[in-house]
Amino acid sequence: MKKHWYDYLWVLSLTYLVLGFFNILFAWLGLLCFFIPLLMSIFGGEKGYCNRYCGRGQLFALVGGRFGLSRRRDVPGWLRSKAFRYGFLVFFLVMFLQMLWTTYLVFAGAQELRQVVTLLWTFRLPWHWAYPGGVTPWVAQFAFGFYSVMLTSTVLGFVTMVLFKPRSWCVYCPMGTMTQLVCKARDRMGREK
Repeated sequence: MKKHWYDYLWVLSLTYLVLGFFNILFAWLGLLCFFIPLLMSIFGGEKGYCNRYCGRGQLFALVGGRFGLSRRRDVPGWLRSKAFRYGFLVFFLVMFLQMLWTTYLVFAGAQELRQVVTLLWTFRLPWHWAYPGGVTPWVAQFAFGFYSVMLTSTVLGFVTMVLFKPRSWCVYCPMGTMTQLVCKARDRMGREK
């Protein structure tokens, strides 16, 4: 099977995680993984990003599939259910809004910059070595928060990759759920015209 350029986007996902480990400001690049899927679903009406361009899904497929670190069991029904997927999306969005609120508080001067990465929304990991300084504190706070979101979702993806099939994260990924909702809304609006 012929490989295409987009079959190697897993390198970008891995590079993102490594760069954020050494300089937290690279976390801002993660916004591409947020906006590109949404824009593709809004203007293209499909989940092309998830199906073809998602470097994280490719990374899980590589590590779990080719390297054999997955048990390759079927994803349980509750993980695929609408209730779980939509519930996880809501939870994820609430955590994202909390991150934005913390960034705003630093911007407003009501809170000091916290040089920590919060893993699984609970465990605060000191990450001070990755902040070079020299930028406005709220810019750095957003980077710490966004890297926390990206690292947490990657860890969750690796856990489900090991327990189930390699791309199990894709079943309940908040971006996948959001793009699916956008595509459904777009289809519905197209049928109503």
